[in-house]
Amino acid sequence: MLGRRIQQGIYLKGFLGQKPPVPVHPEALERAAKRRMSPEAFAYVAGGAGVEATMARNREAFLRLAIHPRMLRGAKPPSLETGLFGHRWAAPLFLAPIGVLELAHPLAELAAVRAAAKRGLPFMVSNQSSYPLEAVVEAAKAVNPQAPVFFQLYHSSDGRVVESFLRRAERAGCAGVVLTVDTVQLGWRPRDLDLAHLPFLRGQGLAQYLSDPAFMAALEKPLEGPAFQAKPTWALLRHLLTLRRVGARFGVRGLGRLLKAVRRFVATYSFPELSWEEVRRVREATPLPLVLKGLLHPEDAAKAVELGVDGVYVSNHGGRQVDGAVAALEALPPVVEAVAGRVPILLDSGVRSGADVVKALALGAKGVGLGRPYVYGLALRGEEGVGAVLDHFLAELELTLALSGVARLEEVGPQLLFPPGQP
Repeated sequence: MLGRRIQQGIYLKGFLGQKPPVPVHPEALERAAKRRMSPEAFAYVAGGAGVEATMARNREAFLRLAIHPRMLRGAKPPSLETGLFGHRWAAPLFLAPIGVLELAHPLAELAAVRAAAKRGLPFMVSNQSSYPLEAVVEAAKAVNPQAPVFFQLYHSSDGRVVESFLRRAERAGCAGVVLTVDTVQLGWRPRDLDLAHLPFLRGQGLAQYLSDPAFMAALEKPLEGPAFQAKPTWALLRHLLTLRRVGARFGVRGLGRLLKAVRRFVATYSFPELSWEEVRRVREATPLPLVLKGLLHPEDAAKAVELGVDGVYVSNHGGRQVDGAVAALEALPPVVEAVAGRVPILLDSGVRSGADVVKALALGAKGVGLGRPYVYGLALRGEEGVGAVLDHFLAELELTLALSGVARLEEVGPQLLFPPGQP
């Protein structure tokens, strides 16, 4: 009875005068993290596209949907275990890919993946992580050899780098590749723009690239676009010092070489021409399970299944890409209908509670991703903070199912909602 154990542990510590160091309420958690993080770091994590209408719509979609509990079912709290992509998950919950976690904590992905692995939950390593993929997988396996770690891939315009990333994911023992298709270029994000802050220009979030032989071998090749030419200012010198520290971590010597790496990333990261042809090539290039992330339209989901993907990931990138877009939860039922059970469906965007997870499962998701909440926990107390956030979600998830009369995860469906079906 995981939920009761976690709940009672908090209350017993309260009897001894100890309040939770990581707030339980989602808004309190965000406020606490904001106080801890720099303005630039918090804006990067918390912000969305435009006037953040999509972010608001994500939350409204969950709030509009109601759970319809049943009583006196005579059942114990259900097991949360599930099986997806050839692995056992302790719960239908995972940590979604988020880049530049060093903005929240110096141990970044290493701390987050350890917290997930200890609880038997999957972790998705961002393409823009602060530590190389291999180091993150190693940190997970040291805690739990069975811990599933996925690699989230942004398709670069440099096909050799894509190929290299796929080979690294295979050698590292990743559970799958999550190809993200909704971020072929950055969305319009006013919070970051008002601060003129893009962490990649400081070398942050470039661990996969700076540790990749194909990427580093191409640094001397000519590129189009603006060079890094600016008069020395204190701000520029500060950024250059950050670059030097990043370079030292990956054995990249010389400021000129580091600047070339940053410039090559900027030039090759965006790929607006990304098409179904690239999806087909990635599918053919790796034997690992392939999940397509960022789909919202049922026709796109059906096309993905036809191309042989192993999973469809419904997401609007937490409202960070298209302002005014449909909520991920709103998009879920039509996608579920189009996929028709042929592959599992994952979902993120707007998830703030265990009850939200229940609603997404009821509409057909098989796994639900946490994003900003775990980053806030990371900012507050590192691995312990991420673990606390996960414990809070797991406890509420189990308690909500039990209090709604659910004896097994398989029973969760549209009939658990009021009215049944659409969000």
